[in-house]
Amino acid sequence: MLARDGADGLEVFMVVRHHEIEFASGALVFPGGSASAGDADPRWRRLADGADQISDEMLSVMAAAAREAFEECGVLFARTATRGPLLDGARAEALGATYRQAIEAGSLSFADMIELESLVAAFDRLVHFAHWITPPHMPKRFDTHFFLAEAPLDHLLRHDGRESVDSVWVTPRQACEDADAGRHTVLFPTRLNLEKVGQHRTVAEALGAARASRIVTVRPEASTAEGGRLLRIPIEAGYGAGEFLVSSGSGKNARIHKLDAGTRSS
Repeated sequence: MLARDGADGLEVFMVVRHHEIEFASGALVFPGGSASAGDADPRWRRLADGADQISDEMLSVMAAAAREAFEECGVLFARTATRGPLLDGARAEALGATYRQAIEAGSLSFADMIELESLVAAFDRLVHFAHWITPPHMPKRFDTHFFLAEAPLDHLLRHDGRESVDSVWVTPRQACEDADAGRHTVLFPTRLNLEKVGQHRTVAEALGAARASRIVTVRPEASTAEGGRLLRIPIEAGYGAGEFLVSSGSGKNARIHKLDAGTRSS
């Protein structure tokens, strides 16, 4: 989740997935993707700030998040010296032109680029925000970690034109309103994380809250309910409720309703 401070408050960068992509085709999503073998490269222990005092699993997940940000939208969380400023936009663009295609093709890893260019990956700029695992009954299952980071102001963020066909900076409220109006498909985890980050006016405020929060893994439990599907998640996860009704319909026609204790009868 890449964020910046805009005129109307915190904004997030989102992309529209290609309609021919098998999962979430046409949906408005946060940039991201699947892990690759290079994300678990042991070199990250010496190539990245923020690699100390975390597990190997979490380090590989952070590497995947940083790599996907670079591949999918052009932002590079890297610096020339430990704890120094991030690379400027011009250097990030040049590195993208040189290495991005090879990294995407798998002929070179993200860690290779960082080492070859004598850089330090800035994993310390990625703040763990959420952890979602899809329900067992789903045909495709994902174990997804969400990270929040302030986008470098001079990096040009854009969609890749392949997996994603459009991109936008948008306030969380506007993204949710667009979903409610049927202008975009927004999946349940995306919607709830939009609402969660949208509780904060500035990026600094959102990052501070995320650092202070305990990550509670969310595995939605689904059941049939009148008018749609009932999804239950841990109230401790911080989404303002433990039950949500997803109304009948699919894609842009589905609606998500937060339920409180007095909304439904047992």
